[in-house]
Amino acid sequence: MPVSISKISKSKLDSVNFDTLRFGDTFSDHQYEIRYHKGVWAEGQVMPYGPIQLDPALSVLHYGQAVFEGMKAFAYAGGKINIFRLDMHYKRFLRSCDRMNIPHIPQNVFEDSIKELVNLDRKWVPTDKFKSLYLRPFIFAADEFLGVRVAENYRYMVITGPVGNYYSEGIKPTRLTTFPEYVRAVKGGTGEAKVPGNYAATMKPNAYAAQNGYSQVLWLDAFEHKYVEEVGTSNIFFRINDTLITPPLEGTILPGVTRDSVIYLAKKWGIEVVERKITIDEVFQAHEDASLQEIFATGTAAVVSPVGFIHHNGASIDLNQDEMGPVSQKLYDTLTGIHHGEIDDPDNWCTLI
Repeated sequence: MPVSISKISKSKLDSVNFDTLRFGDTFSDHQYEIRYHKGVWAEGQVMPYGPIQLDPALSVLHYGQAVFEGMKAFAYAGGKINIFRLDMHYKRFLRSCDRMNIPHIPQNVFEDSIKELVNLDRKWVPTDKFKSLYLRPFIFAADEFLGVRVAENYRYMVITGPVGNYYSEGIKPTRLTTFPEYVRAVKGGTGEAKVPGNYAATMKPNAYAAQNGYSQVLWLDAFEHKYVEEVGTSNIFFRINDTLITPPLEGTILPGVTRDSVIYLAKKWGIEVVERKITIDEVFQAHEDASLQEIFATGTAAVVSPVGFIHHNGASIDLNQDEMGPVSQKLYDTLTGIHHGEIDDPDNWCTLI
């Protein structure tokens, strides 16, 4: 697909302090856009990053038909840049589009749009190992029409920006709380798709969690409020009696790319990994009988994030740790090593540009 490129006249790069980067508030020089109309994708356009014009009746603003992805690019050995597991992110993007009845963007177009933008703004990729260039492709319904129907027009865009740690505490153990009064997802809903509405529904309990000193909500199932599902923006793992246990993908949990990577690596190292339902009571019992060894969350934003404290119905688990456990540390070191070319990539996870 042809692409027209309009470069920025003066880069913002010199005004950015890479030493104090946070997550999600700094953006690179350019953005990418392709428009879709009645079955046809138009020419791709690269333009200076900035506001976009939206009609007040734009369908996505009223009915929420939209999908997004989140991935990262890293400074790699030899001056190259690594886009991590680009093909798997495309597959998840496609599944999310299916669920929202959004037309598929071809894989080569999706991948080329990201590679084109990253290459153009490659100076924005931080060299610090604990930082990266966050990549946000998204697509939304763009009919100028009020009425519940599948749109005929869509806009696909990609924006990027250098980021620091997702959690303010860095990779120190986080504090989680359950919130049984609210649920994140139900089977048959959109829990396994990466759509804005999933996150909008978590804002109130997340605010409660933050006000009470917690990093995120640990979500339980929608019906019995006892099975652990996932953390607010991550998948969850428990190491009990040397076995890694993580909730199964049954339609309510986002199929994390980092989750998949962690399961693959752990099995490769000979660690038993079990994908099964686990109740919050079982987790507390494992802590009580000292068989609970580690808890950690996984996600593109935080990679591997240790969990040190869980609150549930007035009781709590406190692992009394200031750092990662041995398995989560090995996973974190291996993944970040692959990200930056310090460890070989035998499984073709890296797209180098």
